[in-house]
Amino acid sequence: MNQHLRSEPVPFIDLAAQRRRLGKSIDEAVGRVLAHCQFINGPEVTQLEAQLAAFSGARHVVSCSSGTDALLMVLMAKGVGRGDAVLCPSFTFCATGEAVALTGATPVFVDVDAATFNIDANSLQRGIATARKNGLKPRAVIAVDLFGQSADYDAIAPVAAEAGLFVIDDAAQAFGASYQGRRLGGHGIITTTSFFPAKPLGCFGDGGAIFTDDAGLAETLRSIRVHGQGSDKYDNVRLGLTGRLDTIQAAILIEKLRIFDDEIVARDKVAERYARALGNVVTVPRLAEGRNSVWAQYTIRLPESSDRDGFAAALKAQGVPTAIYYPKSMHQQTAYRDFPVVDGGVPTSEKLSADVISLPMHAYLDEPTQDRIITAVRGALGA
Repeated sequence: MNQHLRSEPVPFIDLAAQRRRLGKSIDEAVGRVLAHCQFINGPEVTQLEAQLAAFSGARHVVSCSSGTDALLMVLMAKGVGRGDAVLCPSFTFCATGEAVALTGATPVFVDVDAATFNIDANSLQRGIATARKNGLKPRAVIAVDLFGQSADYDAIAPVAAEAGLFVIDDAAQAFGASYQGRRLGGHGIITTTSFFPAKPLGCFGDGGAIFTDDAGLAETLRSIRVHGQGSDKYDNVRLGLTGRLDTIQAAILIEKLRIFDDEIVARDKVAERYARALGNVVTVPRLAEGRNSVWAQYTIRLPESSDRDGFAAALKAQGVPTAIYYPKSMHQQTAYRDFPVVDGGVPTSEKLSADVISLPMHAYLDEPTQDRIITAVRGALGA
């Protein structure tokens, strides 16, 4: 009697495949930390920071406990606080605006570009005027590199400079990508990233890092991440955090960084195959000139009037998972709906929240599995 055998579900992000590739190297790296017992600020932390600096081209790297703390630490180091405004895209993860609000400052939400999903410089300019109209002092802009591709810093920089703002590149989803031929972190802008396990370069817990060419800022950040300590741990010269990266996580990241370049190439090949196979049935991501992506997510836009929930259910029935980043833009969420929104609103952010959906993406997505995903997508859309 013939039986129909249902295929195994496709991993959305396959950390197990990466683990198999790395073999015993991570176990051995963790074992070295367990042997020397320097679990806080051990030698692997310093080693990782040096390797991240070499990888990115940044002069200084300060590791920390998460991507959110990385943003918060920069804002604290810059003295951002009550009465200040920080411009943020609304179509992003909540950590961007959360870090601003935690300082006592006010996030002001602006719109994004429909093609790249990143902050729109024209909306940013209007957002600065909105902040001032609300009695706030614009201090900074956090330009998120969403889904793996950097924002347009050539367009952002003159707007920020004219208004006297400093720029933070929130590269939590894009570390490893390049902008105009230089890797993020080494392009002269304060850059933060996350090492959350699902990120293109992720550890086995929480972690983050800050990249800067400013030696004074780096020194202040190192103080902030250890309770604001000065010459010793009982001489606290400023308010700070418990913001350190655990030594075990640093050891894991050192091993993962060894294969990161290879994984970026593999991710790009997966994205190219998706684009060729799906570009005539959905709106596929577009890379702007002078930029590449590490494809933290592969996010498509469904045709107008599509049933997104029905589409996701159809793929799930085929063992293909999906995710929605983000079903609500920040200004639509309960904790953030009372913060200012740029005059004229953020219609692109709202439209994206209604029609985007992300497909499985990782460096170990083989062609037969990807073909299965592509077939499921086209079938769900009747193509």
